[in-house]
Amino acid sequence: MREKTAAEEGDYPKRNPLSERITAIPPSGIRKFFDVVNEMEDAISLGVGEPDFDTPRHIRDEGIYALEKGRTFYTSNAGLRDLKIEICRYLKRRFDVCYDHEKEVMVTVGGSEAIDIALRAMLDPGDEVLIPQPSYVSYLPCTLLAGGVPVIIELEEKDQFRLTKEKLLEKLTPRTKILILPFPNNPTGSIMEREDLEEIACIAKEKDLFLLSDEIYSELTYGRRHCTIAALPGMKERTVLINGFSKSYAMTGWRLGYACAPERILKQMLKIHQYAIMCAPTVSQYAAVEALRNGDKDVEEMREAYDQRRRFLVKSLREMGFDCYEPQGAFYVFPSVKRFGMTSEEFALRLLEEEKVAVVPGTAFGENGEGYLRLSYAYSLKDLERALARMERFVGRLLEQKPLPGREPLPGQELLSEQGTLLSQKSKTSAEDRR
Repeated sequence: MREKTAAEEGDYPKRNPLSERITAIPPSGIRKFFDVVNEMEDAISLGVGEPDFDTPRHIRDEGIYALEKGRTFYTSNAGLRDLKIEICRYLKRRFDVCYDHEKEVMVTVGGSEAIDIALRAMLDPGDEVLIPQPSYVSYLPCTLLAGGVPVIIELEEKDQFRLTKEKLLEKLTPRTKILILPFPNNPTGSIMEREDLEEIACIAKEKDLFLLSDEIYSELTYGRRHCTIAALPGMKERTVLINGFSKSYAMTGWRLGYACAPERILKQMLKIHQYAIMCAPTVSQYAAVEALRNGDKDVEEMREAYDQRRRFLVKSLREMGFDCYEPQGAFYVFPSVKRFGMTSEEFALRLLEEEKVAVVPGTAFGENGEGYLRLSYAYSLKDLERALARMERFVGRLLEQKPLPGREPLPGQELLSEQGTLLSQKSKTSAEDRR
């Protein structure tokens, strides 16, 4: 008599419908605060990295015109030819780096897609990726999903949150393949000057590293022009340059970015894009052509407004008693809360519960973000003033608190007690004035 097979016996393993790799990745630390904010009446959010400006009128008009003309079909996988040409012209004009629009440029669904497919195209299992932190939340999970091994480089305030050659060399191993350059930086607002990049470039060439340079905030630098590492001698050949339209042109919902890379890398990125996405939104691409051709003035006006808000926010936070590094790029400040004797998350939760102001704990951007908060100034001055008045009340109460029996005073508490009283009084007055 024939024995029954395992299938006939019904001897199947109990299956988990979920991937262990994805379930091990925690959700974004940014979102949980803002899920609460959305349900909270009269809450003010300083947490979302989204310009408060409307997309400039002439760019919207071009999108509308494209719709009216029925330009709603697929484009080529790599993107509209005219758009790729304008991207190359823009990069040459602004950052003095040259690309071939036919072989070295592709249009993506936001900068985030470009990050994802670049890592998937370049990594084999076990390859190490150096990720400076604090930084954008997607780098680490995208590395894991591509089978890579994330290696964290801890940026420090004493270095103005810049990547130094010493910190890079400490983390290099024979398995290191890619270095991510997240500058101008989200959340710290730090930048890399040309001299900084030259030191990194020397190491990259010596150790045969490839770079993923996320330059989505390249137009938002203050007092100096952004420098791309791809423009340095010998670096274009080993750099994937990522940029987009969300931040510079207030086009977040248009979902459009781009990647520029050596042909052999871009071919593989395009292959993934073909299978997963097909092409970026067509109407958005036509609007982006207009943005690059005629949007320089819009960018300048928005940058000037952000600069005004940046200086106002830093000054206000310092007056409250925060240690606050002055950011040179993007639209975030990253003040320290270490002197208040709470973790970043505790401070953010209490601020939300007591004053209905939402900010992002620094730990959302890496463990070494502990002790800091991210505040966005991509909001109007009116909204910033309202949020700061509430923060003044909150900080004033913290600084007035006497230490618990057997507990040391908060760092700087004795020196700031008088200031705390003044802040508290000032906040009450400010609140009354704004009613």
